Amino acid sequence: MELAGLEQLAEQYGGVLYAFCNQLTGSRQEGEELYQETFLKAAELCHKINKSQNPRAFLIRIAAGIWRNSLRKEAGRRKILPFSSLSDGEEAVSPEQPPETALLQREESELLSLCAKRLKPKLRLPLYMYYTAELSLSEIASILHVPVGTVKSRLWRAKQELKHDLEVHGYET
Repeated sequence: MELAGLEQLAEQYGGVLYAFCNQLTGSRQEGEELYQETFLKAAELCHKINKSQNPRAFLIRIAAGIWRNSLRKEAGRRKILPFSSLSDGEEAVSPEQPPETALLQREESELLSLCAKRLKPKLRLPLYMYYTAELSLSEIASILHVPVGTVKSRLWRAKQELKHDLEVHGYET
């Protein structure tokens, strides 16, 4: 594939990839950085992209790999100098909704996001791939290099942990 074809992929799958990166990192700023790094890496690897195979899954695989590498680097840095990262919680409120409904939805969304961030990366990654990037189980298995049954198991465990966390916070599921 040529670089011009990469521009078409950006137009076609950019929205899904952007949402996936934001969900994965939990921060708009870090999500944008991951998104940009993904397309830079995709530009390097554009000769490996085959449009007949799933290019969306290829881009998600690149993003997931970059994210996992950044987690490893961050873990090494924390051993040397512990720190906490701040995330920007910006989210648009819909003008059609009453303020109370918008506030409740935002509160629920923030709680769900917080609970998802607490999941181990091996559970969080397939969860975001399935629900945010809307990849199939077989695509996720291919990206993570695990059997489809393992993906199903991890999704089930992630949902169970989310359900438990939400119930602890007083939400009925």
